[in-house]
Amino acid sequence: MDWLITLDANILLWIQTHLRKEILTPIMLFITNLGNSGWFWLILLAILLFFTKYRKAALTGVIAVLIGFIITNLCIKNIVARTRPYEVIEGLQYLGIRPHDFSFPSGHSTCSMAASVALLEGLPKKAGIPLFILALFICFSRLYVGVHYPTDVLAGALIGSAAAVAAIFLVKRKQGSNP
Repeated sequence: MDWLITLDANILLWIQTHLRKEILTPIMLFITNLGNSGWFWLILLAILLFFTKYRKAALTGVIAVLIGFIITNLCIKNIVARTRPYEVIEGLQYLGIRPHDFSFPSGHSTCSMAASVALLEGLPKKAGIPLFILALFICFSRLYVGVHYPTDVLAGALIGSAAAVAAIFLVKRKQGSNP
């Protein structure tokens, strides 16, 4: 697994060296802050709950985010207890607010993918696709600001996507059992 740790570190240092630009940094900090505590997704889902047409999609998103939160933040982060990359990788500088929880998996990525995949399924594509793209940007922003390893973000994205698939299944199953 040393090769994977080395690859993770090299990717982060490459991003820091080649992609971090003065003009992009405020934009990436804004994007990463959209994922803080899932506030953007939770507010969006709460707003969508008020619209009958989008209530099912919003409820599916809430369930997906909850599943992802339980798996990522309550279970895996505390079991794995992975140190943040900026504390380990020599020369890596983090940007923005310093997180105080563990690194693996990325909660921002889990929440963003859980909500966006659920909404991609339940909203018209003209709304679902931009939200999914925003989720991908939030995932990438965690690498850009140097607070997650690529494997943290990948794991978070996979957990969030799986949580969304599970939520979609649960909502459809419940809907099928009620006439």
